[in-house]
Amino acid sequence: MIPRPMRYRSVEATIVCAFKSACKASLALRTESMGQGWRKLVACVLLTFSVEASHAHPHIWVTMRCKIIFGVDGSIAGVRYAWSFDEMSSAFITLGTEDKQKGISAEQLASLAAAHVVSLKSSDYFTRATVNGVKQRIELAADYRLESGDGGLTLHFTLPFRPPLTANTLELEVYDPSYFVDIRFAEQAPVELVNPPSDCKFAITRQTWTQVAGKIVVTCP
Repeated sequence: MIPRPMRYRSVEATIVCAFKSACKASLALRTESMGQGWRKLVACVLLTFSVEASHAHPHIWVTMRCKIIFGVDGSIAGVRYAWSFDEMSSAFITLGTEDKQKGISAEQLASLAAAHVVSLKSSDYFTRATVNGVKQRIELAADYRLESGDGGLTLHFTLPFRPPLTANTLELEVYDPSYFVDIRFAEQAPVELVNPPSDCKFAITRQTWTQVAGKIVVTCP
């Protein structure tokens, strides 16, 4: 196993402590608010695995698709994500909200989606964006929704760039430094450029044991 840097371990320890507390709180309540879905997911998973195991492998798996959105002037307006959660994670997210007869309602999905985008802001949605080597500010997600399908839940959301980016090179790195959440590109059509100038192109680098982040590089000469 590749040893994880010390700063990553400290992040992991912080997550473990925070979600252990969330777990105790969630178990004490019979009726939970919709906004606790994300915290409940991680807290309940922690009941199954030890703290040491959390350093070794992830507990939440996300399959990612990404659209880079261009404006009419050729600038980059934002990034549109579709994050599909694995079946177990999806089940924990919706635990206690589903009606056995009707399933989960549109209102419940909307509430869960809102809670997710707010809670993920503190980690910048596990996204690092640089333009010509300069790190960019990650804004609060917009146009978000949570979709329920046969394979689980998919969270759709847009990270807008304000103002839109005019750049020769945009680099996006998507990963959780603590490796608690494993985020990987979809096998088919993981990235799409929407309304790009004719000379723009992209390349991706998939996550491996030596490449911790999924990486997208968009170049518009």
